Amino acid sequence: MMAPPLLVTPGEPAGIGPELAVLLACEQPDLVLVADPALLESTLKALASPARVVAWDSADNTAPRANTVRCWPVALRAPSRPGQLDAGNARYVLDTLDQAVDLIANGRARGLVTGPVHKAIINDAGITFSGHTEYLAAKSGIERVVMMLVAGRLRVALATTHLPLARVADAIARDSLLQTIGIIHHDLSTRFAIARPRIAVLGLNPHAGEGGHLGREEIEVIGPALRELQDLGMDLVGPLPADTAFLPSRLEHFDVVLAMYHDQGLPVLKYAGFGQAVNVTLGLPWVRTSVDHGTALDLAGTGTADPGSFRAAVALAREMTG
Repeated sequence: MMAPPLLVTPGEPAGIGPELAVLLACEQPDLVLVADPALLESTLKALASPARVVAWDSADNTAPRANTVRCWPVALRAPSRPGQLDAGNARYVLDTLDQAVDLIANGRARGLVTGPVHKAIINDAGITFSGHTEYLAAKSGIERVVMMLVAGRLRVALATTHLPLARVADAIARDSLLQTIGIIHHDLSTRFAIARPRIAVLGLNPHAGEGGHLGREEIEVIGPALRELQDLGMDLVGPLPADTAFLPSRLEHFDVVLAMYHDQGLPVLKYAGFGQAVNVTLGLPWVRTSVDHGTALDLAGTGTADPGSFRAAVALAREMTG
């Protein structure tokens, strides 16, 4: 009897997600794509692939056949063409996520790998959407999750995600930091099998506040939160100045770096591993990984998109789910 499969949502139908997803499904036929079957068929045809799309029966535990792409069908809401966004398909993108979460919640799949979505077109359709991380947390009834990107041994987690910079300082609070670090510690221990994770925590301000001369968040919020968790036995170092925390000689001593905001930590990680990095949502009751890139509308339909990050996301999901 086979284990429940990993699910893949290709993301924005006009982007590179569908072609990358079918390429991976042809390589690894145990994957199940949650998508419109006609979209997958047309994508295979454009790639001159001999594979065909077959409906997935979650009760069928036999090994998948070669040259097949298994699909849990979800219908497009509007016709789709490579490179041409249509707000009419915003609901389709969320339909695929909803169906995938339901399948996992019912024990019919063991994890989810998500392709890139186009946040703006979803919002243009009148649907409030700030990203996969926040959407999947709400869908799962989870109050707080943590975004972490992985590139080889380098892991960078975020205390805040898709916030305007002007709102970041107000979002750095004791309770949220305690919860965030607790989630990181728990998931590195359980999902990544790190017995005692060592976590580097960055400061918010230049030079980690320079003793209060460049900001007091390190003194009044971040530092006290770290000491509280250190007293519970967690291995934490910080708050550290962000401009020197990523030196290789320092990184080798840490299992993860916690950045206070999106563009404090992710530019370093993407420079180190763009195209091979993986986005992981920590704190969910199940495993979710994703690509580190966007929809690349200019490459859609050309057959030239690099599947490296998608392939790495599938590999990490396999590792995390055993």
